[in-house]
Amino acid sequence: MAACRRVPRLLLLMSILLYVHPLREEKYQINGVAKPPVSVVIPAQNPGGVPAAVNGAPVLAALPLRRRTSSWKLAEEGACREDLTRLCPKHSWNNNLAVLECLQDRKEETEIAADCNHLLWNYKLNLTTDPKFESVAVEVCKTTITDIKECAAEERGKGYLVSCLVDHRGNITEYQCNQYIIKMTSIVFSDYRLICGFMDKCREDINTLHCGSISTGEKDVHSQGEVIACLEKGLVREAEEQPGAHTIGANCKKAIMRVAELSSDDFHLDRYLYFSCREDRERFCENTPAGEGRVYKCLFNHKFEEAMSEKCRDALTTRQKLIAQDYKVSYSLAKACKTDLRKYRCSADTNMPRAREARLSYLLLCLESAVHRGRTVSGECQGEMLDYRRMLMEDFSLSPEIVLHCRGEIEAHCSGLHRKGRTLHCLMRVGRGDLGAIDNLCQKALQTLIQEADPGADYRIDRALNEACESVIQTACKHIRNGDPMILSCLMEHLYTDKMVEDCEHRLLELQYFIARDWKLDPILYKKCQGDASRLCHTHGWNETSEMMPPGAVFSCLYRHAYRTEEQGRRLSRDCKVEVQRILHQRALDVKLDPELQRRCMTDLGKWCSEKAESGQELDCLQDHLEDLVSECKDVVGNLTELESEDIQIETLLMRACEPVIQSYCHEVADNQIDTGDLMECLVQNKHQKEMNDKCAVGVTHFQLVQIKDFRFSYKFKMACKEDVLKLCPNIKKKVDVVLCLSTTVRNDTLQDMKEQRVSVKCRKQLRVEELEMSEDIRLEPELYDSCKQDIGRLCQNVAFGNAQVIECLKENKKQLTQRCHHKVFKLQEVEMMDSELDYQLMRVCKPMIRRFCTEADAKNMLQCLKQNKNSELMDPKCKQMITKRQITQNTDYRLNPVLRKSCKADIPKFCQSILNKATGDSELEGQVVSCLKLKYADQRLSPDCEDQIRVILQESALDYRLDPQLQLHCTDEISRLCPEEAAAQEQTGQVEECLKVNLLKIKVEGCKKEVLNILKESKADIFVDPVLHTACALDIKHHCAAIPPGRGRQMSCLMEALQDKRVRLQPECKKRLQDRIDMWSYAAKVAPAEGFSDLAMQVMTSPSKNYILAMIGLGVCVLFLFGLLCGRITKRVMQEQKNR
Repeated sequence: MAACRRVPRLLLLMSILLYVHPLREEKYQINGVAKPPVSVVIPAQNPGGVPAAVNGAPVLAALPLRRRTSSWKLAEEGACREDLTRLCPKHSWNNNLAVLECLQDRKEETEIAADCNHLLWNYKLNLTTDPKFESVAVEVCKTTITDIKECAAEERGKGYLVSCLVDHRGNITEYQCNQYIIKMTSIVFSDYRLICGFMDKCREDINTLHCGSISTGEKDVHSQGEVIACLEKGLVREAEEQPGAHTIGANCKKAIMRVAELSSDDFHLDRYLYFSCREDRERFCENTPAGEGRVYKCLFNHKFEEAMSEKCRDALTTRQKLIAQDYKVSYSLAKACKTDLRKYRCSADTNMPRAREARLSYLLLCLESAVHRGRTVSGECQGEMLDYRRMLMEDFSLSPEIVLHCRGEIEAHCSGLHRKGRTLHCLMRVGRGDLGAIDNLCQKALQTLIQEADPGADYRIDRALNEACESVIQTACKHIRNGDPMILSCLMEHLYTDKMVEDCEHRLLELQYFIARDWKLDPILYKKCQGDASRLCHTHGWNETSEMMPPGAVFSCLYRHAYRTEEQGRRLSRDCKVEVQRILHQRALDVKLDPELQRRCMTDLGKWCSEKAESGQELDCLQDHLEDLVSECKDVVGNLTELESEDIQIETLLMRACEPVIQSYCHEVADNQIDTGDLMECLVQNKHQKEMNDKCAVGVTHFQLVQIKDFRFSYKFKMACKEDVLKLCPNIKKKVDVVLCLSTTVRNDTLQDMKEQRVSVKCRKQLRVEELEMSEDIRLEPELYDSCKQDIGRLCQNVAFGNAQVIECLKENKKQLTQRCHHKVFKLQEVEMMDSELDYQLMRVCKPMIRRFCTEADAKNMLQCLKQNKNSELMDPKCKQMITKRQITQNTDYRLNPVLRKSCKADIPKFCQSILNKATGDSELEGQVVSCLKLKYADQRLSPDCEDQIRVILQESALDYRLDPQLQLHCTDEISRLCPEEAAAQEQTGQVEECLKVNLLKIKVEGCKKEVLNILKESKADIFVDPVLHTACALDIKHHCAAIPPGRGRQMSCLMEALQDKRVRLQPECKKRLQDRIDMWSYAAKVAPAEGFSDLAMQVMTSPSKNYILAMIGLGVCVLFLFGLLCGRITKRVMQEQKNR
């Protein structure tokens, strides 16, 4: 036992008492009876403190009278002899103080007889008030009393001197005096009535609170520490404003706190706690030496252990609450931080009441401010602060404000979770809004507590977080030093990843919610940005707050300056910007980590995003409903989206999902510390690479869809075209409308051959990027998407968005589209045909072929280049198929073929005006204009440029019947009936048209028959238009007609002449095909007589009997001429004869 180890000191003090200041052999008389100086005959006690009777009778000690008072011993008193023999070692019996210390440390009254208890208390009372013992104090502590003015002024003979020395024992430097006062301290603190002035100051409060009886007969005098404990609990109830709490007098409050402070170094001096925790001390702190508050700290650390008794836990909690009210109640904290408190003037603020300066929270905030400002605070003091910050986070009840203001929330949501910080985290969860509404005062109390504890500086302060996240820290953050502030950032980086556990996720978000509302609670951010915040945002010191500045306002100010350009004015330092970006990355994970966003968008979050299941998707939801948000929410969401467009790495979840694509294709731009929209542009360009996963693709597409709502959301476009938009497209906000406005301006300037383009070069370049991106997904063109939404659901419901697949589906089902959608698709095709680079599917499918054949071609004319190389043996089949689709589209309407339109701009109105008059602006002409031009080509009446283009179309459609819209329109059924095998062939080489020609007599549909006859007619004009005949006669053309240029039927006439010339031997296949064509033309002439003189002339010129017909026509003309000449002469002679008459 500790008491037993003190025997040598007791012996020393007894020696001082017996020899340094010898007592005279003087007898004191009471009613004529001699007694020793320490009398055990106690008169009845009045309320002023005179001893009362025991069991109703005066206590007269059955002690033999001694001639020498110094020889009287407690061990010889019959009232205590039995207890002494049973409880105290024999060597201590001769020393009264050793006996006193041994007996007074017994816990239960049953351990010591009542008479002995009373005898001990009266002995202690006389010991502290006896002038002789006071004289010993004067002798031993002479120098100390002189130095301590308060003690020098105390009135002698009333016991005040000894109590004063005990009160100032921390300032005693004399060894003998110190030893004397140590012994007296254990005596004084064993009973509140022995403490100087305590009884006078707290009498009324003791009676009001029923903390104990003034008379010793009603309560065990040996356990009077319970009275002080009762007063301490009353003081705590008052601070927490509990119902029915009694207001303790100011003087009594000071006395209670002073007693707690004086008992702070040795837990033996807190009698109630000592007795409550004696077994727990042996269990948990057996090897912890008493003194300097070590036992207190040990017990505090084990407070929530399962084996800790409830009585001890309650006593420890009460003492912790007193420490929270006055830091000096903690001996170790007050001692360790004494110098630092003085150095940083943490107790010198004259503008606040002294009580506030003494509060633990004020001390912590003041010293934490010094640490955060880079000042030096001793390691010992920081260690003590860490312990008490952890203590505040472990037990919410140590904060009176939380107990007072969060009582309703605790009862409703967090009852039964008191231990290890669980209640506090439950309240934090309520504060986040996860469990319901929270009172503003409770929210403020939580925020204040987080600032006091400052867990952002060391995650270990938050025990609940530490325990929940231990496994994550050991795996994901093991490279970071234990206790480093970056641990929290590391945990945030792994939020929603496989390494994160659910409990850690909850604790982390609960803490980060409050850290996010005060930028100072992130120590790294504060360290790097305090200068910038002071310079740009007019902030106060670390431990100062401004009621005028809402939560998150300073950080909002910082990030507004983080992305300013040099032209826009003051910017953040590089280090601060890095930290601001780090915080933005974290906030993107949870909308509740952005105070401004949550405050302004609370209503919209509930209205539009209440069913969002996945965490971290709330901002995406708000962006999706941007047009529906209230104005203040729309502003903050717009600002965040604009910020994301500049630095998409803020979107942490998106960056995680896109990591494979970034590593493969975008690592160079991702490594740049300053992102100016390049990374998102790279992700869009590589959106359909094999490394792209669904999450990344969805995230990138989402951002693209958000960007179209406001041109400011595309950083590169905004920076490149800001001035152009203000000049050319004012009052237009939507990006798609801005792009349309600018592209229309560019097109008009180009068509009008303006010397100087109105749109700047850098804007035109970025405009091209935006147009290409929009062509990839129909949703990026809202007007088209809205017009065709019904058709998409009906015709393309199983087609995925992206890769322009839905647009392609609409094109393929064009005939089934509603009128509105059909019109929009036609307009889209018109634009794509004018600028092939905007045809996403064509450019994607034919990308390798473009690199092979068209590296030097203009991107806008890419289709023309691909068409020229379509029949190359190196052409990819998929690309060839895509080219054919586009050719089919072009042939449906001359407006979709810009080259034809330009080449035939004079021929079309000249020959096909009747067709144009019937046409409407929003529907195709189904190839009627092209068919009209084909017929005029056969008549050889087109201009050279137009003729060249029609020849190409005829050649291509002769090989593939699908390129002839009119033939498709009229002959679909006949092809299915007469030529199914030819139509099913994968490679079209003109076999379908040949089949229709051969089966001309079997065709029943007049429209189809007419189209086939037109084909026969067109084939006379150029052998290249007849691929089967051309293939069969290729060698003969080379041998017999090589010198004859193609076109205008010249080579065909050459072959016909060769056929009739018996000297020329044609190839059998050529000869057969030519004979078949002659028969077909003969039949065509019968079935389809010439519609006019031009048709008749054409039939004659292309007839196999052309020479015969021409000879007969010539003979007829000659005969007619001769007949006319003869008739003329006869008429002239007759007229002359009549005239002569």
